Order: sequence, then C-alpha cells, then structure tokens
Amino acid sequence: MADVSLRNVKKEFGALSVIKGVDLDVKDGEFCVFVGPSGCGKSTLLRMIAGLEQITSGALSIGGQDMTKIGPSERGVAMVFQSYALYPHMSVAENIGFGLKMTGHSKDIIAERTATAAKMLQLDALLQRKPGQLSGGQRQRVAIGRAIVRNPEVFLFDEPLSNLDAALRVQMRSELSKLHQDLKATMIYVTHDQVEAMTMADKIVVLSAGKIEQVGTPLELYHRPANLFVAGFIGSPKMNFLKVTAKAEGSKINVALPGGVSLLLDAPDGATISDATFGVRPEHISAAGEGDVVIEGTVRLAEYLGSETLFFVTLADGSDISVKADGLASAKPGDTLRLGINAKSCHLFNKDGHAVINGDLTR
Repeated sequence: MADVSLRNVKKEFGALSVIKGVDLDVKDGEFCVFVGPSGCGKSTLLRMIAGLEQITSGALSIGGQDMTKIGPSERGVAMVFQSYALYPHMSVAENIGFGLKMTGHSKDIIAERTATAAKMLQLDALLQRKPGQLSGGQRQRVAIGRAIVRNPEVFLFDEPLSNLDAALRVQMRSELSKLHQDLKATMIYVTHDQVEAMTMADKIVVLSAGKIEQVGTPLELYHRPANLFVAGFIGSPKMNFLKVTAKAEGSKINVALPGGVSLLLDAPDGATISDATFGVRPEHISAAGEGDVVIEGTVRLAEYLGSETLFFVTLADGSDISVKADGLASAKPGDTLRLGINAKSCHLFNKDGHAVINGDLTR
C-alpha cells in the first residue's frame, strides 16, 4: 500500500507560518493534485512529503509507516522537479539510470529498468543522445524516467510542465495521465494551472494561504464549490460574482438581480440570508436569451476564438460579467445582449463567502 496521510501538519519558518495545519488522505493509486495561487504553500507541502523540508509539527505516514522523522532516501518516494536537472555530459540512458548507479544496483538491473522506462516514455530511439540534443518535452520525459526506474511507492511532481509551451503541455498532460493508468501508482502533483488539475486529477486539493479550502473530485469542485475562493479558482473563465440582496420565501430564496429581475432558487432547510454573492459560470449563461430569467447588458469586449466566443458584458448596475457563447455568435462591442439564466445553474454565497446554495446541473 502506498497511501499518504497527513495529520495536522504545520510548517513554520521562524515566526512565519506557511502551512497551517493540514489534514489529508491520499489513497493508494490515486492521482492527487495540489492547486492554488502562487505562494499558497503547495510546493512546500509537497517538499514536506518528500522529506526535503522538515515538518514543524504534525505527523506524516506513507504506506501506513510513520515518516515524519525519516530521511528523504528512505521514504520510498521519487520527485520530478520543475527544472529537468539533467546532467549535460551524460546520455539519456545514463541520466535515467544514474540514481540506481549511485545506490549500488548492478549494471544488468540498471539496463533492464532503463529500457523499460524508455519504452514506456517513448525514449527508445533517444537513449544515446545528450540532453542538449533533446526538446523540452523529451527532457521532461527523461526526468520522469529517472523517477520511474526507482520503483517508488509515491511519485511527486512539482510543476513539471511549467517550462513547456502550450502545445507540449497538452501533450504531456495526456502522457502523464496514461503513465498513471499504466503504473497504477500513487501520484501527487503540484500546479497553479487549474486546467491541469481538472484534466488529470482523481482528487484535487485546493490550497490558499497554507490552508486547505476544499478537497474533492474535479466535478465536485466545479459543481459544488464550498466557498467563493474555490468557485473563483476552479473553472476557466472563472465564475461570475454579483453582489445581490436575497430573502427567504418559503422553500425558495428570492434573489434580486441587476435590471430589476428576480430569480427564485431552491433553499436548503433553515436558510436565512440577506446580503449575498450570486454566482453563475460564463458557460451557463445563454447569449440567446434562453432561461428562467433574462437580464440585459452591453457588450464591452468580444473575443472570437473560433470554437467559442467570450463576451465581456456590462449590466444595468455597472457590474461586469463574462459570457461564453457559441463560436458563431457575432455580437460586437456596444451591442445589447439578452442573457438567459437558469436557476439550477446558479450559486449563492453568504456574507462570509461560504456556499449556501450550489446549482445542480447533474440532476
């Protein structure tokens, strides 16, 4: 078993608290992604799991064994860094097998594991090349191969695709997902790119200022964000937020939207709310004016992307929202759009930023 468990893990640098009490379980064979803005502590948390940063307090176990005080080399983990860190004077084969050579493995074992990893990563024809003769994506695969040959219980990835161009990032995302399926290994992956998190993860851990905001599957976080931070971070473009007034009406909450229209949302038992933040995703607004309510706005900016069009619209009260429309939508800046909104796609957050209502499009 290669499950990873953290219990009230904290990290402090002097008086500065970086990780503020993290409790987390990563199951055996799970692809878990740490995501959050720069400076939220995700890389620090990964380095604590790797043993590269000491844990100030709390406990870490890997495979059921307490690893809190154990050195990095004895934790059964392998880490792939943002920088490839390849030896320029060594061939691809030598780079992949170098760690095994340093730990005293025989030449036969090194050759066998190197060949297996190279085949898995489509590096067979490149084994005699030097890093300077490789593309960025090929170098990243060599760094991953160096981790694979160690047969670790847990793979740790620290923003491994951030140095690649957009096309290579997409390709490497699919290759890493396939690698996870082939190896069936536990993988923990750090990124600030929520698209990477959504496309690769079994489980996403959203971090902010050293604390976990929410843990869940990609679709759980997309459809049922726990608070404003998660709702705004997961999804691209991010969710639209409008300051609104709301009042309970029996089993419903009546939300007053800009333009003098109201929308009735199903209320959870005992919900009482006045000042609130209304949330709806750009892709859940109809630029054709179809929905439970219709609001009007003026197009401020349009981005024609071919497969879709993004409209940035100013509403009657001066607030701005974004709308994701069909690629054939042809409205221009200055045009008036009638925007349709369905109640089941909407979210409502209280004055503390916690979700009171999550729209449920899955029903």
